[in-house]
Amino acid sequence: MGTAEEDYNFVFKVVLIGESGVGKTNLLSRFTRNEFNHDSRTTIGVEFSTRTIMVGNAMVKAQIWDTAGLERYRAITSAYYRGAVGALLVFDITKHQTYDVVERWLKELYDHAEATIIVMLVGNKTDLAQAREVPTEEAKMFAENNGLLFIETSALDSTNVEQAFETILRDIFNKVQKQQQKSPQDKAVSLSSENPHGASQTPEEKRACCVSL
Repeated sequence: MGTAEEDYNFVFKVVLIGESGVGKTNLLSRFTRNEFNHDSRTTIGVEFSTRTIMVGNAMVKAQIWDTAGLERYRAITSAYYRGAVGALLVFDITKHQTYDVVERWLKELYDHAEATIIVMLVGNKTDLAQAREVPTEEAKMFAENNGLLFIETSALDSTNVEQAFETILRDIFNKVQKQQQKSPQDKAVSLSSENPHGASQTPEEKRACCVSL
């Protein structure tokens, strides 16, 4: 990402949510660094990584936040969701229990985030198709009924990872464009402080600035 990382028109904060072990951290590392860690441990607390991509005619810096899905880390929710304009709600297609709680995660998201947040339901681990417990059509129908985007991915073999992030970023960008046509005085957003490694800042330093949709 290097030098181009500093050239951008918008910063969009996107949060990853879902149960522990569904592959949120590997989706993040696959998209931002093109890495996959087979020994990925449960994320403790919160970390974020960034990647700048072209969306339409603008450079968009995606600031992707990742946290553990374990109940004991629930205390971080309000800060985690604050300012988010997009969310990837991830479940594991091979573990139906991770899909069963999607509705609860959605409720928590809407309790803490802006009502206008764009949400994508992501069925991860398609490389383990032979162990599938959640039918694609079932999840797709849930997404449609709840106004969510939907995609299936594999962080391990990269299937649809780029497409998932690019799709949600494009939807956010289109929404911002419409908003700016109504309020042309709104400017592009940026972060007050920048840490290229992302994970080591204190919560106070991680203030994302975000567009109100």
